[in-house]
Amino acid sequence: MAKSTRRPGDPFKAAEAVFKRTAKPAPEPSRAPVAAAARETVTLKIDHDVLDHYQADGPGWQERINAALRHAAGLGGTKDVGKRPEELDASNDD
Repeated sequence: MAKSTRRPGDPFKAAEAVFKRTAKPAPEPSRAPVAAAARETVTLKIDHDVLDHYQADGPGWQERINAALRHAAGLGGTKDVGKRPEELDASNDD
């Protein structure tokens, strides 16, 4: 009878050793200093008709919703945020 050939050592340890050699450590997330007026991504439930209203004017709808919320909260600030270039003219100036 032929002698059976067995692989020396534990195959699980061998696989783990290969993985450890080839695996690259995950890069540390770089966090820049956060400005006071930085925006934050949130999940917000909005009625479909309200969302349709703001999305109907095209890109910039999120900025327009933010501007409306700032106005409703009495925070003022950037009144022309979210306006498209063709919407900006002398009538937007105070």
